[in-house]
Amino acid sequence: MMHDTYSDAYLAEILGKARTIAVVGASVRDNRPSHWVTGFLLGKGYHVLPVNPQHAGERILDQPVYASLADIPEPIDIVDVFRRAEDFGKVVDEVLRLPILPRAIWGQLSVRDDAAAARAEAAGIKVVMDRALVTEYPLVYELSHPAAQPTAVARAG
Repeated sequence: MMHDTYSDAYLAEILGKARTIAVVGASVRDNRPSHWVTGFLLGKGYHVLPVNPQHAGERILDQPVYASLADIPEPIDIVDVFRRAEDFGKVVDEVLRLPILPRAIWGQLSVRDDAAAARAEAAGIKVVMDRALVTEYPLVYELSHPAAQPTAVARAG
C-alpha cells in the first residue's frame, strides 16, 4: 500500500472498530503529546494501555504502564507509536511476535518506515504512518452519526 495518503474510509474503519489501544512511548510527563493523546483516547471511551519500559509498573492517567507489548495480557486493536521513525521497525517486529496480532499499527507524525509497514501488511495488519490519530478521530464521529437524511417538503397543490 502507498502511505502518502489515506482515504477517510480506511482511517474510519481502523478507528471505528478499535476498543483497545496500546500507546508505545507513552509519557508520564503531562506536557508530552503521547500523554495528551492517552488522555484524549480515555475520554473517548477507548481502553488505553501505555507502554514505556522506563516507567513499567507506574501509572499514566490511572492506567498501568507496561514494559513491552508482550507484557500486555489482552488483545490489542491498535498499536499507536510515539517513537522515532528509526524505531518504528523495532515496534513492528515486536508486534509481529505477539500471539494475537492487532488490527492496525499507527505511526504518529514523522513516524514512517515503508519497509516496516510492508512487513506488517504482509501479516494482515493495517498501517497508518505520519498521521496524528487525534486529528483523524472526527471520522469516528461521522461514522457513528450519519448525516440526517433530508426531509421531504410537502408540496402545495
